[in-house]
Amino acid sequence: MFPVTPEKWVMPMAEMWINMGPQHPFTHGLWTLKVKVDGETIVDSEPVIGYLHRGFEKLCENRTYAQIVPICDRLCYVAAMSWDHVYVSAVENMLGIDVPVRAEYIRVIALEIQRIASHLIWLASFMTDLGNLTAFLYAMREREMFLDLLQALCGARLTHNYPRIGGVSQDMPVNFPQQCSRTLDIFEKRMREYEYLIEESEVFRMRAQGVGYLSPSDAINLGVTGPPLRGSGVPIDIRKHDPYSAYPDFDFDICVEKGCDVYARYRVRINEMYESCKIIRQALKTIPPGPVIGKVPRHIPKADGYARTEDPRGEAFFYVQGDGTDRPYRVKIRSPIFVTVSAAPAMLKGYKLADVPSIMGSLDMCLGESDR
Repeated sequence: MFPVTPEKWVMPMAEMWINMGPQHPFTHGLWTLKVKVDGETIVDSEPVIGYLHRGFEKLCENRTYAQIVPICDRLCYVAAMSWDHVYVSAVENMLGIDVPVRAEYIRVIALEIQRIASHLIWLASFMTDLGNLTAFLYAMREREMFLDLLQALCGARLTHNYPRIGGVSQDMPVNFPQQCSRTLDIFEKRMREYEYLIEESEVFRMRAQGVGYLSPSDAINLGVTGPPLRGSGVPIDIRKHDPYSAYPDFDFDICVEKGCDVYARYRVRINEMYESCKIIRQALKTIPPGPVIGKVPRHIPKADGYARTEDPRGEAFFYVQGDGTDRPYRVKIRSPIFVTVSAAPAMLKGYKLADVPSIMGSLDMCLGESDR
């Protein structure tokens, strides 16, 4: 027999698909990312959602307008206040309700507290993906302070059911401004620790800078909104470009980074937390007296209404169509993550398999709002 050379035993390299999820730790929810690799290099990818579908839009057709508010909390339980607000805003648009100014100020305060709490849980989970467990503990520690504030407003820490059609369920407690200001003072000092702890890490910089590039044109064409869009250098923030509630009364900046990578998306959210603190301080200082809920008509017309807001994850949209009864005929939701996750192939192609948790973690996935 002729001797067999080792070269004959070498198998040719071939592309293969790898399923990451639905139980992979990086997913932070029930979804699957199919990744096509050539060796360790990603050549294609396909996000697969639908594991958590609950038929939310259909459920709304069998509930009165007021009964829908509590289930909006479940769309995204780390940004529950945001989804309650966009729904009641759509109904108010349909009914032509004038919301009292004080109620609008309280809504803005609650929304920005919720934005900080949402960004903190993103930061905690994102840092865990990258191996920084200390940052996880810090972020969760500070998040508890903001959940305390939300609990002071409405009595709940996760699913709030605080906004109402026409205003909010109750006024803020007498000592709430002092409690809120004290929390902001502590948080802003500790944010400096976050930045030092995270950004001075060479491991973090290697896994974030220059990774997950998403060009401005790709971000716009794919419908990406929120921090991922602003991380690609596109200065679009609905609070500024299509103002709602009391946001026109406040001075704040649109947080934009031009790096178009994981690091840029991280910096956008860090800066947004500072801006949220600025908005809350202005609202607490200038909030006017008055009622916290307006007059709601007893007769519901055959009409439709819509609202869009700047959710912590991007553009949230609610469309409500009424048929003259006490229940909506049709409800349609636009989830920011449902659209943003479609940009995964553009961000992943050409990078290594080990970069997947870093790149996808920078999107701040929420499957409750995506599957609906």
